[in-house]
Amino acid sequence: MLRSMFTAISALNAHQTWMDVIGNNLANVNTTGYKTSFVRFQDQISQLLRPGSSPTGTRGGVDPMQVGLGMRVGSITQSFTQGALTATGRLGDLAVQGDGFFNYRDAAGTMFYSRDGSIDLDADGYLVNTNTGYRLQGWLPTGTPPVINTGTTLTDIRIPINSTLARETSELTMRGNLNALQPAGTPVTLTFGVYDSFGALHNVDVQATRTGANAWSWTAVAGGTGSGTLTFDPATGALATGGTGTINVAASAAGAQAFTFDVDFTSLTQLETDSSAYAAFQDGVAAGTVTGYAIETKTGQVYAQYSNGLQNLVAQLAVTSFVNPAGLVKVGQNLYQQGVNAGEPNTGLPDSNGRGAVIPGSVEASNVDLSQEFTNMILAQRGFQASSRVITTSDEMLQELVNLKR
Repeated sequence: MLRSMFTAISALNAHQTWMDVIGNNLANVNTTGYKTSFVRFQDQISQLLRPGSSPTGTRGGVDPMQVGLGMRVGSITQSFTQGALTATGRLGDLAVQGDGFFNYRDAAGTMFYSRDGSIDLDADGYLVNTNTGYRLQGWLPTGTPPVINTGTTLTDIRIPINSTLARETSELTMRGNLNALQPAGTPVTLTFGVYDSFGALHNVDVQATRTGANAWSWTAVAGGTGSGTLTFDPATGALATGGTGTINVAASAAGAQAFTFDVDFTSLTQLETDSSAYAAFQDGVAAGTVTGYAIETKTGQVYAQYSNGLQNLVAQLAVTSFVNPAGLVKVGQNLYQQGVNAGEPNTGLPDSNGRGAVIPGSVEASNVDLSQEFTNMILAQRGFQASSRVITTSDEMLQELVNLKR
């Protein structure tokens, strides 16, 4: 008679565990990147009252007679379906669209994995998780131009907050007009500015001199060296030959290297109007300081942004996927650690080889389904209630047994 009571007690415990899981899911309905957990039950061992027998001759077989001894929680696992992406407009909010996790490392060097990409820039320039302060992991570029080597060890991502960046001039474009009535041998002086590798401005003077009908020569007379000739089409006034030239600028006293830039004259004209030639474009930039950072959508490349409008690749975010993410161990604070049944971490570039893309300015919401959780709550309550009735009825039956002696 007591067997039914112990069976019911096992069911009470299991349904209470289910309710605990449901309660935790509902508590984390607004937790960034939370993955809902679900419970699976299984029956326990059954007591064999009579073994079965096979058919013999004219006698049929008999099934075994068993009485179950209750149930238990078989598994508590997680569903790693994609949560909804919510746009926040915040620079430091990141989400993974697809499979995979961001990588974080604590001060002791322990690696953690998370779907929570809420990051911030700390006082030392490191990108850290806003909740834990653990540093976001990726790869740093090497060489010029910068190249990312994903075969190297993951490292902390740091924005060079105190750095400056300049770009020396490599191309310059001239536009405007050279007066076709300019007296031969009388130069027209063109002045423009270019930048060296330190971002310092150099003024270069070029003299254009008409040497004959539709023919001109040009010479850099200050700030650089270089020369060439220009020939214009008499029918249209457009440049016919001599469309490009080269000017050399010497090394600066501050130590900036000597450099050469190309000059594009193809947009110049020779018409009977005042000379108006000017430098319409040059690609050099004065020195600027870091004003912030930006993360490329999908690829997860991290750029430092400068006050002069330049940006520089400083890091590459890493994304890690697992064969069985449900085998990861939850350690709180939206973090996971590698579990023995998760498989080896597959770390690489975002949006490649099955790994999800990085979406800046967004966070991943919890994938908890409220309607399902409330339905499960009803089922758990009814299961608990039914098991408690078994205990009550079994107690009443025991009481009747005790009353037999009266």
